[in-house]
Amino acid sequence: MKPLSDSWRHCVGTGRINLALRSDYRESLALVRRDIGFRHIRGHGLLSDDMGVHRKSAVDGGVRYSFTYLDQVFDTYLELGIRPFVELGFMPTALASGEDTVFWWKGNITPPRDHAEWAALVRAVLLHLVDRYGVDEVRTWPVEVWNEPNLVNFWKDADQDAYFRLYETTARAVKDVDAGLQVGGPALSPGADDWWAPFADFVSRRDVPVDFVSRHAYASGPAQQIPFGTYQTLDAPHALLDQFDAPRKHLAGTRLAGLPVHITEFNTSYRPDNPIHDTAYNAAYLAPVLVGGLDLADSYSYWTFCDVFEEDNVPTSVFHGGFGLLTHRQVPKPTYHLYAFLARMGAWVLARGDDHLVCVDGDGRVTVLAWQPVGGTDGPDAGERHEVRVSFALRGPRAFVRRERVNEHDGNAFAAWRELGRPASPDTRTFDVLRDCARPAVEHRSVAVEAGRVELRLSLARHEVTFVEVLPVRPQEHTGLDDRRLLGASDDRLVAEHER
Repeated sequence: MKPLSDSWRHCVGTGRINLALRSDYRESLALVRRDIGFRHIRGHGLLSDDMGVHRKSAVDGGVRYSFTYLDQVFDTYLELGIRPFVELGFMPTALASGEDTVFWWKGNITPPRDHAEWAALVRAVLLHLVDRYGVDEVRTWPVEVWNEPNLVNFWKDADQDAYFRLYETTARAVKDVDAGLQVGGPALSPGADDWWAPFADFVSRRDVPVDFVSRHAYASGPAQQIPFGTYQTLDAPHALLDQFDAPRKHLAGTRLAGLPVHITEFNTSYRPDNPIHDTAYNAAYLAPVLVGGLDLADSYSYWTFCDVFEEDNVPTSVFHGGFGLLTHRQVPKPTYHLYAFLARMGAWVLARGDDHLVCVDGDGRVTVLAWQPVGGTDGPDAGERHEVRVSFALRGPRAFVRRERVNEHDGNAFAAWRELGRPASPDTRTFDVLRDCARPAVEHRSVAVEAGRVELRLSLARHEVTFVEVLPVRPQEHTGLDDRRLLGASDDRLVAEHER
């Protein structure tokens, strides 16, 4: 048996990190830490103006570094038990070479007008983090240089040479602080695999530090926009796994072969207003991706943990197609439960299939994650039912089987929200109703262990993800108890249970 890797929860994405100053954000992060246990968190905007790190005096032009907000954000992360995955960007306005920006909050995407001043900023930030949190701690925080420089949206003219220069300046500045700090990139978007060879050649020729490589993965087609929303086509799930595997394939035979691979963003759609993110379909689609990715990358970071996120301005409705596993005010979406189920799986992998994962713990507890396969836009329509059969060894005469399910109806707050008339800004009572409806449906039963094995026949509803926990039963004697004497206990099942 192989241990179940936790690469699936090594990192999770977030809206720009300034949002960590908000209570809704912090409450949501505490919930995902409790239920899922992500190890690191990555987001844009560490050096953008709203964090106030790089300050220039209007009096004499002198530069001062302010860590007021940065300390509050990183203190919050560490207090909640999650470590930063540091993305260096975007460009502070006072250091920028141009005025091009991205997003509603205007992250500057131009190169530094002075690379020496940029290097000084990077060194100052890392030195402060080392002084505040200790070098051994900060060495566990990967430092990524920029975000998707292959796109004109994120890097002026998608200038490859300019990015390589930025990468070299930044990587050397990081290592100036401490050689043990991890630095990497280039955080490429899908469709940019032609950057791998030039990047590997550049860092090899110039002996530039690279401790890991990073890429993003999305499976959606061109945006079909409607007012305050977007629809897109969707490739089959294996398209995401192919993207997870791309860095290793393209870097084989280069100096970068064998380095850790971090998929620092992934999801079905790259749009923050695509309703697919809110659905049970999204969970069923991503189930084989989370399981299949275990063999392909050192981490793959879901984008994002909650809907406190403002790339396209402030959301206009509680359900709006946001990236988050949680809506505002901590309403879990079906994909949240997929992650929470996986977090409760056993430590060792017993079996894997196209529609299931079976694990076991040292105490004999067996867990099953099962899902209805879906195929994207061009795949066949999912049926109303999907049958999954699993069989495994278990000690003892009987087993207790507990099952939780999430589908188009059960554990689906998005479905309940639609039935409630799609309230854009629910009141407190309606939020309570939505959270209640977001709870997975639960059932339990006792089954016989036959010839040392348990066989489960699981019937899954449309777009269902289900979690099953099987515990060996060790009966204890309770002298004098007779369930047949309970009022209403004439049921043959109760009598049979007593006689066993």
